[in-house]
Amino acid sequence: MKRILVVEDEEAIRDFVVINLQRGGYTVTDVATGEQALAAFAEAGGDFDVVLLDITLPGIDGFQVCKQLRAQSDTLGIIFLTAKTQEMDKVSGLMMGADDYVTKPFSPSELVARVDAIYRRVMLAASAPRMVIIESGPFVLNAKSRTLHKNGVLIDLTQVEYQIIELLMRHHGVAMERTTILSEVWGAQVYSDAKIVDVNIRRLRVKIEDEPSNPTYIQTVWGYGYKWCP
Repeated sequence: MKRILVVEDEEAIRDFVVINLQRGGYTVTDVATGEQALAAFAEAGGDFDVVLLDITLPGIDGFQVCKQLRAQSDTLGIIFLTAKTQEMDKVSGLMMGADDYVTKPFSPSELVARVDAIYRRVMLAASAPRMVIIESGPFVLNAKSRTLHKNGVLIDLTQVEYQIIELLMRHHGVAMERTTILSEVWGAQVYSDAKIVDVNIRRLRVKIEDEPSNPTYIQTVWGYGYKWCP
């Protein structure tokens, strides 16, 4: 069952989102506040694949909801609904653990494409692929458990972060263009801005680098993209 939780306080937008996701084959639970979202998530035992989450909510805002949901699940897909004027909020949301964002107003096709891309990622994480171990410097990546260890210590990654690091490690030493990373991780049909790659790379560096401001492993190829340098 493709289960999604929609958290949006504007009724007209919420109805629009619910109708189009139902047409896309999703089972939708919709709520209007952050408190209701956390309650619905708990009541369902966390049995949601994706959460569509507005930033500006009455009471607990979307950032806090995202933080609490991410603390409960690394595999849950989280997409922020944002306004055009919330550029910095988009970055903040991604740094808190969201996977993507959709800017209002959005078309039904864009909405469903974004959700489909995140849903596929969630299903990939649950499918237990064949055992593949990639060792690189102090890192060991396990493609079956979708985990990354550094010097034997598990690094806590979201599914987006894991997919980026796996992509880079499989192509170690090769400069990967931002648009290639975007297509490989978020999907070729998704309308995301390439800067979402930069935000997730920044978040990854905080987790894996000895000195995030002077990265050793994920190096920037200026004007092009990134490469893994073990």
